[in-house]
Amino acid sequence: MTVYTTLDSPVGELLLVGEESATAPGGTALASLTMPEQRGGAVVREGWRRDEAAFTEIAGQLRAYFAGSLTRFDIEFTADRGTDFQRRVWAALEEIPYGTTTSYGQVARRIGASPAAVRALGAAIGANPLLLVRPCHRVIGANGSLTGYAAGLDRKRLLLSHEGLTLPAA
Repeated sequence: MTVYTTLDSPVGELLLVGEESATAPGGTALASLTMPEQRGGAVVREGWRRDEAAFTEIAGQLRAYFAGSLTRFDIEFTADRGTDFQRRVWAALEEIPYGTTTSYGQVARRIGASPAAVRALGAAIGANPLLLVRPCHRVIGANGSLTGYAAGLDRKRLLLSHEGLTLPAA
């Protein structure tokens, strides 16, 4: 059963989509976290059931993150439906510490991809279904520039600023 809820946040109303799970805290594993106007983001579908209670633990962690008291999420995700390459990239994103950034090239090296794979890497990062909790906003250009973010560069800038990073002027 697919369940969903929405949550107000400093980056706009988040859409949380999950699947019932016997092992997840609160009984729901997160399948998608979408921000407003996100390229390729989830939309509520017929047959989904709205269930705020199913996301109590997840929503609490998101609120704590935005309050500045949580720096690492402990959320069960559904099995990723991406390709093997995407799953490797997404796993590398989960290892980027709060309050830090890394470049696309560094992520490529971390997963053993060639420098020529940076375009494919960018596509995999752009396909990340779990914005924020799988912190693709922490990946920036090699020169320190903010590049690409499915929910827009303004939201990327806001998230990085929230994590205490000093950013170049827009």
